[in-house]
Amino acid sequence: MTAEIDEQPDILAGLVQQRSEIAEVARAIAASPPRFALLAARGSSDHAALYAKYLIEVLLGLPTGLVSPSTTTLYGARPDLRDVLLISVSQSGGSPDLLEVTEAARERGALTVAVSNTASSKLFSAAELAVDVRAGEEHAVAATKTYSATLLALYLLVDAVRGGQGEAVRDIGELARRTLDGSESAVARAVDRYRFADRVIAAARGYSYATALEASLKLAETSYLATRAYSGADLLHGPVAAVDEETAVLAVTSKGTGGAAMGDVLGAVAERGADVLTVGSATSDMPGALHIDVPETAEEVAPVLEVLPVQRLALGLSLARGGDPDNPRGLRKVTKTR
Repeated sequence: MTAEIDEQPDILAGLVQQRSEIAEVARAIAASPPRFALLAARGSSDHAALYAKYLIEVLLGLPTGLVSPSTTTLYGARPDLRDVLLISVSQSGGSPDLLEVTEAARERGALTVAVSNTASSKLFSAAELAVDVRAGEEHAVAATKTYSATLLALYLLVDAVRGGQGEAVRDIGELARRTLDGSESAVARAVDRYRFADRVIAAARGYSYATALEASLKLAETSYLATRAYSGADLLHGPVAAVDEETAVLAVTSKGTGGAAMGDVLGAVAERGADVLTVGSATSDMPGALHIDVPETAEEVAPVLEVLPVQRLALGLSLARGGDPDNPRGLRKVTKTR
């Protein structure tokens, strides 16, 4: 996991250099404009899909939904998907439910796109179009480099559909290296502070909500921490009542509309005595016990960088708590569900 986290700056820089291949897929999508878009995914890829939902709705103005695979695999639903874009996101391309959803959607008229790190997978063959995230083989069970590369691939795809040239991510490899190098000491302080935590809440708004969800998953699967993730808005709609002095809150707050909306949320949890750790480019503007700063980018690109110190935090906490982050109990690299 350590090595694969450190590979990410080079992987992200390399993916930007291959932008032209993703742009070809984007041109095929733009040539047949869809009425709306659907995203199918599981696990970490589901968080990447949520990120793509924000991208598509905000940058392309298309209504977008997250598929419930069981409606197809267990209940046999076959809706009319003519003039619909279906993007299936799977790092391994090996989950039977996503394969079945993609095949069924194509049969029902959808334009299907597979986004995966495994070009040889059946998912790539099932979809009409494919985007290879080019992260290289990932050995650790916890997804790190495949997750950030998937985020970047999805951004490059959506940006190209709207006619963009990837300007906002041109230096993403350099920014990723700055993020990892610049956050090392802050992450170490956070590991020392939260190694004995029993309950963690991760929260964010907007694009960064995907980072909060991924943070929750990483902490749960590597450190076995009881962690829940909420949209900052949803946190105030009830769950905040369970926040007290024994609660650690990991708040993702980057510059932009979503980060600014977290101000009231952090004020509310701070009033209840929560121990707040902020991560992102807007940390200096937010209340918190500790801050992990991230270089500022366009708001829609921030999740690619925000997740890097979060991965390091999960790794450090796992080791500090006596765990083995490369071999979490009960987990395998490829999870096959239906």
